[in-house]
Amino acid sequence: MRHRLLAVFATTLTGLCLAAADAAAITPLPVLYDGLVGYAHVSPTASPPGANNWSCKPSAANPRPVILVHGTFADMSNSWQALSPLLYDNGYCVFAFNYGSDSGSGALGIYAVGEIANSARELSGFVNRVLAATGTSQVDLVGHSQGGMMPRYYLKFLHGDAAVHTLVGLAPSNHGTTLAGFFPGAKMFLGALCNACAEQEVDSVFLTALNAAGDTVPGVNYTVIGTRYDQVVTPYTSAFLSGPNVQNILVQEQCILDRGEHLSMPYDHIADADVLNALDPAHPVHPACTPVLPIAGG
Repeated sequence: MRHRLLAVFATTLTGLCLAAADAAAITPLPVLYDGLVGYAHVSPTASPPGANNWSCKPSAANPRPVILVHGTFADMSNSWQALSPLLYDNGYCVFAFNYGSDSGSGALGIYAVGEIANSARELSGFVNRVLAATGTSQVDLVGHSQGGMMPRYYLKFLHGDAAVHTLVGLAPSNHGTTLAGFFPGAKMFLGALCNACAEQEVDSVFLTALNAAGDTVPGVNYTVIGTRYDQVVTPYTSAFLSGPNVQNILVQEQCILDRGEHLSMPYDHIADADVLNALDPAHPVHPACTPVLPIAGG
């Protein structure tokens, strides 16, 4: 009788383990390395594939949830049709949100145009929501353009440094842009429609305050991924940061076939592999050096 009970117990335990393994397994999502299709998404409030499962609990292998932060004029749907499913497929709890609606622009699907300090406060609230839902103490942030720079205000002035382990920026506007020399003529026009645009001008009052006393804060890891062909953040070197715990990456130094520019960065398979490596440097991936096209990525 005892042996029978032991056998039943062992069988039941095995079944529970297999069921847990099946529950832990995920069905991979397609990763869309095509910015032309990605940016054509017209449902700006729709979560990107794999994102915003509020019951997701991080695993021991990937202990921190990842929050994706889009750039100026963009939204969470059209920005993250590649990175969101890629992170999901690699076992991360992924979250994304829209921020920076100004004067009702969000109703038109236009985000990240409001004052950057206010957007950073929106980020703070979203981080707190993710921490509460996942039961974690820290998140990692991955942002494109303004979305890679704006979180630095949160880290520096809103006590976000305690809640963030790693910040990864794809072509971030960390030190502003000259817009390839067009900013002086466009300043009045952009300032009237987009407060965040004027604040991203080189030597703006906002960026001067943000970068005073150093680019970084202690305790946070920073990775910046830039492209030589950036036509929005100009010069492209203004994306890069100085300070401890900083890694600056130029994608063309990894692959001469990468002709990606500012818009294509979220859809660039080489840049996206760099994101994975920044989040988990102990298990690096090595993408193939295959062509990446402007806007389209690949």
